Amino acid sequence: MTVSGFLARSKPTAATTGAPSVRWVPAAQYQLLILVGVDAILVGATFILANVTSTRLRGSPETAISTEATLATGALILIWLMGLRLTGAYSVIHLGAGADEYKRVVNATAIAAGIFGIACFLFKYDYPRLTFAVWVAMGLLVLLVVRYTRRQIMHRLHLRGLLQTPVLVVGADHHVDEVHRALRRARWAGYKIVGAVTRERRLTTATGLPVLGEFSNLAEVISTQGIATVIFAEGSFTCPEEFRRLAWQLEECQVQMMVVPTLADVSAERLEFSPMAGLPLVHVARPRALKSLRWSKRAADVVASALLLLLAAPLLLITAVAVKLEDGGPVIFRQRRVGLNGEEFDCLKLRSMCIDAEAKIAALQSQNEGAGVLFKMTNDPRITTVGKFIRRFSIDELPQLWNTLRGDMSLVGPRPALPREVAQYDSDTMRRLHVRPGLTGLWQVSGRSNLSWEDTVRLDLYYVDNWSAVRDLMILAKTAKAVFGSSGAY
Repeated sequence: MTVSGFLARSKPTAATTGAPSVRWVPAAQYQLLILVGVDAILVGATFILANVTSTRLRGSPETAISTEATLATGALILIWLMGLRLTGAYSVIHLGAGADEYKRVVNATAIAAGIFGIACFLFKYDYPRLTFAVWVAMGLLVLLVVRYTRRQIMHRLHLRGLLQTPVLVVGADHHVDEVHRALRRARWAGYKIVGAVTRERRLTTATGLPVLGEFSNLAEVISTQGIATVIFAEGSFTCPEEFRRLAWQLEECQVQMMVVPTLADVSAERLEFSPMAGLPLVHVARPRALKSLRWSKRAADVVASALLLLLAAPLLLITAVAVKLEDGGPVIFRQRRVGLNGEEFDCLKLRSMCIDAEAKIAALQSQNEGAGVLFKMTNDPRITTVGKFIRRFSIDELPQLWNTLRGDMSLVGPRPALPREVAQYDSDTMRRLHVRPGLTGLWQVSGRSNLSWEDTVRLDLYYVDNWSAVRDLMILAKTAKAVFGSSGAY
């Protein structure tokens, strides 16, 4: 959730008074009250549900609780809400993206449950254990689901151009354009770039972003354009003193300030902030490609792929029969792909194309719609009738669970590439081969075939450098949505 929907002006702007500043009253306090109020209602409602559920499990028809239990329940609600507040679960900067918000909710719930349990022990109070356990479990689940739902709603509103935060980007021309391109890719975040202030004297930047003024009249630009957030890109200032002066200019404006360091595609998990001697030091952890090869990920792949193969067996059998009956050709299509460290393997798929599909690809190169080294066609004439259906829902990829079980692939990772594609890789793109390829990956849940080649590579490299088990789980959770939505699948 962005700040824009909760900001309101409390005093006349420079457009009406001629003053070079504007006072914004961020309704962050109102937003906080709303979020806390909603959580209080959710936690209270889940207690009622948990109390009813636990009494039914105990076989008791009585759901009323004593006065002491009511007071203890109120105390736990208060501790829970305080835990959410103190762990930063209401921090605006974490409400729109990333897993930090969810982690903080889990941490706050664990802390609140621990404190309440210790208090009951110290005061020798016997709170109903089953009610307590069911309540904490239900409450945590509801808090997470509601936050996820709220985030999805806000993303959809942002994509429709609603509740967006007006942003001004300050810095050198080409660095401003980098920020502009990045925020255009992430339109769901709700940042609407109004314009730029650059050191170069020009009307627009290379990406067409209007230059609204100069550094000397930054506060005036903010007031006249109604800016809520200022992003300082590289080139905004040449020394700390200059930035301090820029910040002084904006003191009256009460806008949110952000500084973009000269870092790109580094996850928050690899960054740690530690001020020292007045210097805002940012510690950057090493890339995590090697961590993705640890036994824990491999063990998870083996267990999950084995279970999924068992569950998918009936669907695989039905699809195999349909493929065979359509043209009498082979059911399984084997294709050489490049895996971990450049080793080739036979990638398995349910055949979705005609028998001589590979022989026809040369004649179709002129109609290639794929980006970069990829070959893609929206209406590929080689795809069979059954193939269209199984491709739409990615059923043709299910045999790759066997590749995962064997160790050729992983459940999550970059797309397994063809040898001819790898032959065209530059040195940076070759880093995709430092981890096992996956059935699904970051780019598959970020647009599938609709992405450009540059974005596909960027997302794969981001995954390689910033791997984490939590990210794998999030990608798997998003895969079902991408598959059943069938957006970009052809």
